[in-house]
This record gives sequence, structure tokens and C-alpha cells, in this order.
Amino acid sequence: MGGVSHPSVSATGGPDIVGPARKRNVAMAGLDSSPGSVDDVEDIELREEKKRQPVKRACNECRQQKLRCDVVQDPWMDCSRCRRLKLDCKIESNFKRVGKRSRNAEMEREIIELRKQIAASAAISMPQQQPQQPPPSLQSAQHTPKQESSSHVVSPAGVYHTPSVMSSDQYMGSHEAVASLLDLRSGFDGSNYMRNGTHHFKRIEDVVVVPERVTELFDLFFTFYHPFLPFLERGQSPDDYYNVSPLLFWTIISVGARRYQTDTHLLNSLAGPVSRLVWSTLADIPQSYHVVKALCLLCTWPFPASSTSTDPTFMLCGMMMQVSMQLGLHRPSYTQDFSKFRVELIEEELRDKVRTWAICNIVAQRVATGYGQPPSTLYDWTLSSESLDPNFKLPEGIRARLEIEKFCDKLTRALYTNRRDPVGLCSDQERSTLISFLSRDYDELESQLKPQNDCITDLYLRAAKLHLHLSVFFDDTTGKDYRDRLLSLYAATRTFLDAAMNLETDVGPVLSYTPYYIYQMMVAGGCTLLKLCTSFFAAHINMEYTKNLFNRTIWAIRGVSVSSNDLPERLAEVLAQMWRLGSAPTPKPSTGSPEVDDSLMLKVRCRMSMSLLFDSVWRWREDARTKGRNLEAYLKNPTNPDSNDESSASSSVAPAHASNTNPGVARGDPSLAPAPLLTQASLGVQSGNSVGGLPSGFMEPNYEVFDPLNWLLDGLVDLPYSSYSTLSGMEAQGIA
Repeated sequence: MGGVSHPSVSATGGPDIVGPARKRNVAMAGLDSSPGSVDDVEDIELREEKKRQPVKRACNECRQQKLRCDVVQDPWMDCSRCRRLKLDCKIESNFKRVGKRSRNAEMEREIIELRKQIAASAAISMPQQQPQQPPPSLQSAQHTPKQESSSHVVSPAGVYHTPSVMSSDQYMGSHEAVASLLDLRSGFDGSNYMRNGTHHFKRIEDVVVVPERVTELFDLFFTFYHPFLPFLERGQSPDDYYNVSPLLFWTIISVGARRYQTDTHLLNSLAGPVSRLVWSTLADIPQSYHVVKALCLLCTWPFPASSTSTDPTFMLCGMMMQVSMQLGLHRPSYTQDFSKFRVELIEEELRDKVRTWAICNIVAQRVATGYGQPPSTLYDWTLSSESLDPNFKLPEGIRARLEIEKFCDKLTRALYTNRRDPVGLCSDQERSTLISFLSRDYDELESQLKPQNDCITDLYLRAAKLHLHLSVFFDDTTGKDYRDRLLSLYAATRTFLDAAMNLETDVGPVLSYTPYYIYQMMVAGGCTLLKLCTSFFAAHINMEYTKNLFNRTIWAIRGVSVSSNDLPERLAEVLAQMWRLGSAPTPKPSTGSPEVDDSLMLKVRCRMSMSLLFDSVWRWREDARTKGRNLEAYLKNPTNPDSNDESSASSSVAPAHASNTNPGVARGDPSLAPAPLLTQASLGVQSGNSVGGLPSGFMEPNYEVFDPLNWLLDGLVDLPYSSYSTLSGMEAQGIA
């Protein structure tokens, strides 16, 4: 064959010049006794060699992504993916996939090392870069109202900053700014840090809070707010809360900043970033049950809003309950059934989940009652169990308030969920019997909780009683016990409002720290007093006391306000307007009882016990139109309920009222002077500090007081709420 010699095969089957391995291969192929050609032997050897070497069927890029590759090696043709993405299509025998986790870990290590180097160099240069700071008092004096109106301003005490004003002469040097850009986790997810040596500055979007302020705000939260919803552990550090849930951390900061005297801008600055963090966190599935805790706090102390259409509280409440059940909080012992991963139950975590589930139902019930909507609660075995397992035993404070909300749920379902009625009301014959049974249940609950002697629990109990007796506005006026029911409502309103305005714990008066639910019930109480004073029932009550209580209620609602032009402040003005336009009569002495009429009947009937509130607004507007009132003139002086002098409401008088030390005092009626209850001290504000409100620029002006009833308020001019202080006796410039 072309003069090329080939080795011969011996009689024993072994080639003359091949090794033992090749001899075995040939023997295995059945050629040890076959006279075949030598070419066949070499072809077999080549095929065996190819079998021992794996064939590269995918290019490097497709192997990295673990994708199917259609590369053609002979003749070579790039795969379709590399051609489409314009990648370098090649096959390397020594190629190895690089795991994303290991690559990210390596990048993290490099960043940590870079930070250490930058921190070391910054520590040397910072003393020369940072000028001497003036004392806090001087900084406060230099903080002008014009500066406060800007969202990019450094606060007097340096609590939060925006990147537009950060420079080397403030908390961070230029090296620190470079270090912050290296953070892979930057963004508005709340997980970003800004460092200055050993100090960590928590940041959410463009808001940075120094560690000292974080500690202070946490102390404010646990001192003044947490007693109203006691389910978090005060012993945990802020970093512990941050590690389990950034949303929970920033929610606690936001609640603590509602009346933060050191910097009244902080709540304003946190409103947008924290709200966006809420929605981005909810979009990240699966959730952590610590996110549910944050939703409980947000539904209890929502961010200030000037319009009910922009208030997401009721929607967040529904999501809170749905996320809780998705995570299995209602079955805490069977969490494994709601997770695809193996779950090991820890006793402390089990107790925490039981507490969180109880708080979810408490908050959901209060939100439903305050907004006049059906509750989304689920009082299951977990919350009603008499099990001997100590992990299911709730603390006394939570257990007592849970029983109150269970009573409210029973009341709501009994009186307002009749499937045979278009608006859900029970029949007049059934209502009388149900009220008697519910009143008996309330008395038993009151005697059961009385030994606790807790003023906050007592306030919630009185709110439940008001919720019970507000149903009288749906009663038949010809009923034999109609007057008695009205007297019970009047007594329940008085006791609730007195308890709210005299609320005081071991830290002092705490009315201004109460949850949003208490404010809603206070508005309902004010509407009740207004309704009774303008009806035949006025002959049965002390009008002077009632008028004084009504005025104190207006100022109490103003005291709950945390922002100029928020709903509490605006509703206080609406109550004053309703009083003025209602022309409250002075009852004349008579020998007999006045004739019962239908003046207390409601036209808005679908909002359960809060129907009175919406009905009052509707009647206010209709009455003003019927009487031909000059709404524009009256609204320019909304804090003088009994004035009938049109000239007193002119724009020329308005500035005098704005600067009055007691704005809103009715000059013709001393009984309507603002109550001395709501001084700065009674609101828990130390003397010498500014009011715990926010600048009037907190949100865009929107004067639809009740957006569900915006069709009732069309045509009203802008209400000058921003010219009135949140507190009685406070100068207008005090909230600038």
C-alpha cells in the first residue's frame, strides 16, 4: 500500500509492535483470530480513542448559561445564539463555568477591602475637611421658614440629608461618597448604608438618618406609641429590626417621627420613600411575617393625608390579612403546610407569630369600624383557644383588647350584615332585641376588664360602646324606647370624649399619640353632639355643657393632627362650619316633653355606625345651599361657630384670627372658648419646643374633605386651613 509498511499480526493474535493495551482492544473486537487488514484495526483504534475523549457539543457562552447550542464544528459555524447576540463563539477544552454566587461573593470581598482602605484614608483626612459645627441651638436659630419649605435642606440637628447638599464639610467626606457608590445594594429598598469611619448612616432613597437619631426615634416610638399596640420587643436593637425587615425598621422610624420636635421635616421626607418601599416589598414574593408587623403599624398610624381617596389604609389592611394567611399565621403550628421549604418551629417564633396574628385582627377590626366597612377579620381557634400550650397564650394587654374587638365584630355582624336588606341593616323588630343582648355582653366585658385598670384599654372599651349606640340613628322614631336609646347614645358619647381628652399614662397626656381609629371615633362623637343639639332631643341635655364639650372636641381633633391641612385639621374646621350653619337652638322650657320628630334619621345609611359622619357632611352642604349662605365668606373664618355676622368673615379679618393667641374663640359665646386641656404640656410636648406639626407644604392642596362624598362638596372654595395652628394658643409662625 504505497510502500508503507504495517505491523503484522502474529499467530497468537498479538501485533508485533503494539502494546498490551492495544492487544486487549483488538482481542475484544474479535480480531485476535481474524485475518482482517491492518487498516481496519487502526479505524477501530481511532474510534475507541474518540470514545475516551468527550466531544465538545456547546460553545463557551452557551455552556455558561446552560443553554442548548447548535454550533457546527466541521466545518465551523457559529451557533445561532452567538450570531444573534454578536458574541465570540468558541469552544475551549479547559473552559469552566463561573457560578454567579461565587462571582458576587468575590466582588463583595473586593468592595469590603476597598472600603477598609477608603475608611482608613478618610479617617486621616476628615479632621481637616470638617469645619467646626455651631451648637444645635444656634443651628435652630439659623433655620429660617424659607429653608423649611424646601425638601433639600439639612435639618437643624442633622437628622437627615439629601445627596444634593452632601459635601465634604458635612457628615461624609468625598472618600465616603465614593464608597457609597460602590454599594451593590443601593436603591430605595432601604438596604443601603453610608459610612463615616465606624458610624453607619441608615438611608432610604435620599433620606439619611444618623445612628443617634435612630435610637432617639425608636425610644419615642416605644415610649409614646407602642403602648397603644404592644406587640413588638423593646429589648431588640434597631439593627435587629433592620436585619429582619427594612420595611419594619423604617415604619418604626416613621411613626416615631410623627411628633419629632428636633426635626419636623423628617415625617414629610419619609412619607414618599417609605410608601414606595411598602409597595416594592409587597411585590416581592414570598413575604416575611415581619412585613405584616410593618403593615399593622401603617394601618394604625398612617401617613398624613388630605384626601380619603389617597389614603391607602383600608387597602393595606386587606393586604395585611391576606399576606398573614398566605404565610400561615392563622395556623402557626402548621407553618410547614404553607411553605415549600422545611420549617423548624421555634417556641419564641411561634409565640411571636401568635401575637402578630392577634394584632392583625385587632387592627383590621378597628380599620373596618373607623371606615364604616365590613371587617376582614378571622377569629379562629388560634385566637379563641383555651389550650394549655403556653405558646398560644396572649399577653394580658393584647388579650383584653382582642376581646373588645371581638365584641365590635359581633356587633357589626349582628346589626349591619342582614342579607335580606339592601343596605345590610337588621329589621326594626330585631334591632331592639339585639341591642339588649349586646348591651348585656358589653356590661359583662366591662366587668371582666375593669380589674386591669388600664386607661388605654378603657378608652378602646368606651369606643366600642359608642360604636354600639350609634345604631340608634337607624331606629324607628315611633319605638317606645327611642328616647332611652338616645340618652344611652348621649352618655356613651360623653364618656368616650371625656376619656379621650383626659387620656394620661405614666408618661403624661398622650392624646396626640393615639391611633387613627381614636381620631375617627372622636369625629363621630362630635357629629353626634351636633346632631343631638340641633334636634328635639336638645331639651333633654345640658346645652351649655354640651356646647363646651363640642368645642373641646374640635380642639382635641386639632391636637391629633400631625400636619397642616391633613384630615384631622380639616375635619375640625368642618365640624365648626356645621355648628355655625346648623343654628343650634336653645331649648325653651316646657311643661311636657317635646314631640319626637324624624330629624335624627339618616339619608346616608351604607357606612354602618360611621354613616352619621357622612350624613352630617351631606346635610351641611344641602342646608347651606337652601339658606343661600355665602359659603366663600363663611369659609374664610371657619372657627367662629356661632357668628352670624357676615362682615366678620371677610378676608380683611382673617389675618387677625391667624395671629390671635387663641384662634377660634367665639367672641359672642364664652362657653365655646377652647378648653385648656390641649396645652403643649398636655400633648406631651416639652416647653420651648415647636409644635409637633409639619409645614403647610406637606402635600398639594386638595380640599375634597371626603372623597367618597366629593359629589357632595363640589363647588366649595379652598378652605384656608393652612393659616390655623394645629394647637390652641399657637402662633401661626410656630408651624412655619
